[in-house]
Amino acid sequence: MTPDQSRLVETIRERFGDKAVTTDPNDIAPWTTDWRGRFHGHAPAILSPASTDQVAAIVALAAQSRVALVPQGGNTSMVGGATPPADGSALILSLRRMNRIRALSAPDMLAMAEAGVILADLHAAALEQGRRFPLTLGARGSATIGGLVSTNAGGTQGLRFGTMRSLVAGVEAVLPDGSIHDGLSALRKDNRGYDLNQLLIGAEGTLGVVTAASLKLVPAIAARAVAWVGLESPSAALDLLRAMEARTRTIESFEIIPGDSLALVLGHIPDTRAPLADPHRWHVLIEAVVGDSGEEPPATLLERLLADALESGLVQDAVIAASEAQAEAFWRLRDSLSEAERSAGPAVQHDISVPVADMPRFMIDAAHAAEQRFPGTHATAFGHLGDGNVHFHVRAPAGADPDGWYADQASEITRFVHDLVVAAGGSISAEHGIGQMKRAELERLSPPARMAALRAIKAALDPDGIFNPGKLVTLAPARTAP
Repeated sequence: MTPDQSRLVETIRERFGDKAVTTDPNDIAPWTTDWRGRFHGHAPAILSPASTDQVAAIVALAAQSRVALVPQGGNTSMVGGATPPADGSALILSLRRMNRIRALSAPDMLAMAEAGVILADLHAAALEQGRRFPLTLGARGSATIGGLVSTNAGGTQGLRFGTMRSLVAGVEAVLPDGSIHDGLSALRKDNRGYDLNQLLIGAEGTLGVVTAASLKLVPAIAARAVAWVGLESPSAALDLLRAMEARTRTIESFEIIPGDSLALVLGHIPDTRAPLADPHRWHVLIEAVVGDSGEEPPATLLERLLADALESGLVQDAVIAASEAQAEAFWRLRDSLSEAERSAGPAVQHDISVPVADMPRFMIDAAHAAEQRFPGTHATAFGHLGDGNVHFHVRAPAGADPDGWYADQASEITRFVHDLVVAAGGSISAEHGIGQMKRAELERLSPPARMAALRAIKAALDPDGIFNPGKLVTLAPARTAP
């Protein structure tokens, strides 16, 4: 610990008590490695404020002594976005103690939640009042609201409700100088210049520490139906989605899954079974939801729509879950894809998006190109077809040494895949953010004007670079006099 870090830690301990400071290496260790286990950092201490005022005080002290801080929530980043640097030059600023739901108004359809509120807890609180927060993901039991806002997280309901950017009505945050931005008022119209709330959403903690957010709620589910469909191709899947969207607005999730990925789940995840009797090249998981019991039951709706699709030959087979238990079993297959893949061996994973209309062709052509370029690999894509976002994975050849293969091939495979994405007019990060894993690729593939603007914003708000160093964008080196 540097002298400046030590003085900061002791000052915070004196002002806010022992709960605000953690220095035991054993207690710190679990929070210095990313969720995937690819990035390993070191932090001499974790600072744990209990209120926005405490965050502001800590940040102001850190700014005075230029001590870097890494904001952290549930530490579920998929791109190393909450992992401290390996050299111990930054302290972790944990928001986990700030876990209050300050308000939840069913009539206003709004919740005001602090940064450390766990997503699953917000789901439960909203449900108690007949409402729900319509964003979910696999890490809902540990992901926190602050992290979800800071990464503009997506999920399986993005088709209908969008990412966090669409669901955040207001943001409270502490800026790098220790000042507090109070943007929690859920104003429908506010034309006072730059939208600081939107600037902070997706900034990955590099411009401010999100301490609370006002979030949009929707009616609780009155009824839902979940269907599993077998079909020939991603093109058929998109045609099915378009046909359904033309006849209903209740389709909330539409997840595409290749047959070989389903086979991995069935082979590696205990107590799973195929929903359909025969194998299919591609599968789609569909969920339809209504918030009013007076509407057509979603099971009836799906039965009617899928019957028409079967008759026209658009799909090959389909089944509608007969119970909540079976619906959850279908979703378990989808949610277990990454776990099954890890069990099968190493893979290089990409979270990408391209225009929706181009996605079916991209999924096929890009997979073929990757397999041709890297013999022995197997490329697949699965995920949120309806909003043009899939997880494109390239799996190692059978028997490959995980560490050696990843060290030798990962960077080259990623560059190859990202080049294909950019050529298709897409994004190298659809919902996971940039973090440290994609920072070099962002700079390599972004237009100069974009990178100049990102750096200018960072320099304006955080000129000393103390907020989440090494993530998303770094400041240009200072010019020295000749």
